[in-house]
Amino acid sequence: MRNDFRARLRLLGLVAMGSLALHCGPAPKSGGAAPSPSAAAPAAKGLKIAMIAKSSTNPVFLSARTGAEAAAKELSVKHGIPIEIAWLTPPTEDGQVQAQRVAQAVNEGANVILLSCSDAGKLQGAIDDAVGRGVPVMTFDSDAPLSKRFAFYGVDDAETGTMVMAELAKQMGGKGAIAILAGNQNAPNLRKRVDGVKAEAAKHPGIRMVGVFYHVETPQDSAAEVIRAQNAYPEIQGWAMIGGWPLFTPTLLTDLDPKKVKIVAVDALPAELAYVDKGLAPVLLAQSTYLWGYVSVQTIVSKVHLKQEVPVMNKMELVRFTKDNLGAWARQLRDWGFTDVAEAYLRREK
Repeated sequence: MRNDFRARLRLLGLVAMGSLALHCGPAPKSGGAAPSPSAAAPAAKGLKIAMIAKSSTNPVFLSARTGAEAAAKELSVKHGIPIEIAWLTPPTEDGQVQAQRVAQAVNEGANVILLSCSDAGKLQGAIDDAVGRGVPVMTFDSDAPLSKRFAFYGVDDAETGTMVMAELAKQMGGKGAIAILAGNQNAPNLRKRVDGVKAEAAKHPGIRMVGVFYHVETPQDSAAEVIRAQNAYPEIQGWAMIGGWPLFTPTLLTDLDPKKVKIVAVDALPAELAYVDKGLAPVLLAQSTYLWGYVSVQTIVSKVHLKQEVPVMNKMELVRFTKDNLGAWARQLRDWGFTDVAEAYLRREK
């Protein structure tokens, strides 16, 4: 298991370097799409990529921004063109504000838009309008599949929900009362994850679902919702968290007893490592959020600058993270540029 985890980490590291060749080199003659005739001599002009994530206060999206800026810097040197990441993410989740930011990006001369959708219904029209005005759109993390976006990069959300619940059932011995922490009710990716949790929970007759709890996607609001629900339903023994929001604050480390409550959550950023170390969240399913930005910018450069065909659906694999591989994952986060990884975790052998 440890060797498998280390192999997956090596693969993730290679994505941040070797996938430049995958996305920016010549397309294969078979098994993939060929570049258009203009790919051999792309226009020598710069790219302004407007990046509109869900919330500028959510650490996962700040991580994605770091990855996007790193890829932009590397590809600027590689291709001899200036590549700018224009950060237009609203401070809090709001699909309508995101739609306004999409229009703003077009008006301010963005060449491409990179978007994580808070509400696909509110954003589809804005995406299609941008594309109609000559500005291609790519989505990451949360898709708008009925829109005219050219590609999506992220996890399989239904599968993610299934994995969260399957891990939680193992931690609870297949029985007990559980709750789902679900974030924004209008986010299409989160609704699919909730459906995945419910479908998997139904396979475990000893598991009883107490409820699904939605909240504003900030560490403080999400932690407050967990505490409120736990007080209202003290029988809750397990939390299936389809996002890691409350684990970005230390609040629950003192408010929940790891002997009575277990958490399985998506994401594994530096602030969350203490929850694994304490045993309150024995399993985290990590999205490589840095790669949301890094790989998406690579894909955009391939599509828009090199004029290559790119896959519409680009799947990110989850990484299973436990105390057994805490040190290896901590060092991976450090290598992706996170400066807040605790030194004690970096020094761990495994």
